[in-house]
Amino acid sequence: MQSKDEAHAKLRRLFRRGRVAELADLCDALGTQSRMTVFRRLRELGYSTSYTHGGRYYGLTELLEFDDRGLWFYRDVGFSRAGTLKETVTEQIDAAPDGRTHSELRNLLRVRVQNTLLELFRQGRVGRALHEGVLLYVSAQPERGAGQIEARREGDRAVAEIFEEPTAEETIEVLAEALRGTADIPSAAEVSRRLAARDMQVGPGRVQRVFASQGLVPGKKTAPAT
Repeated sequence: MQSKDEAHAKLRRLFRRGRVAELADLCDALGTQSRMTVFRRLRELGYSTSYTHGGRYYGLTELLEFDDRGLWFYRDVGFSRAGTLKETVTEQIDAAPDGRTHSELRNLLRVRVQNTLLELFRQGRVGRALHEGVLLYVSAQPERGAGQIEARREGDRAVAEIFEEPTAEETIEVLAEALRGTADIPSAAEVSRRLAARDMQVGPGRVQRVFASQGLVPGKKTAPAT
């Protein structure tokens, strides 16, 4: 009968060679058909189970290289610090400043999560709201969830502002403020702030579009008057 140290050495060799393994591979490496023996040795070393593929892949936790979202992939096999798919989805939704849609989670986790989201919502573990015709999943904590929804709306407004053409009035006001009393062009954020002080809301994105259309560069001097 092999010792604990021998079993650990065999498992480490297996995982260093293949990174992940199925139960049959583990049994072959240890020369046993006993699931109890395999999992006892895995627990001694510290192991993780994949959240993809029905949890049939295993890895040594010490060899998994989790990213800043707590995820690690080996080819198409995904592992998570959170553990199961349900726990992973819940954690990713809670951690997102502006919540997550199904398509965002599917792209991030590389697996379909529609049924998982429905289960989590029915269990009260996540919240959801209709945003721009798409379900946005957020934290089940009301205050946190409301903040995520508002952050999503703010983000959408900021993106829309970047591509929205300034009106003629806004263009005139931006140019007047940018060229007023200084030889250097202020930043788009500064012009936006000055306009806001006069109760005119023109975000930095639209200010920058005016700058670009007029060839103005923040920090550069204006052309001398003739």
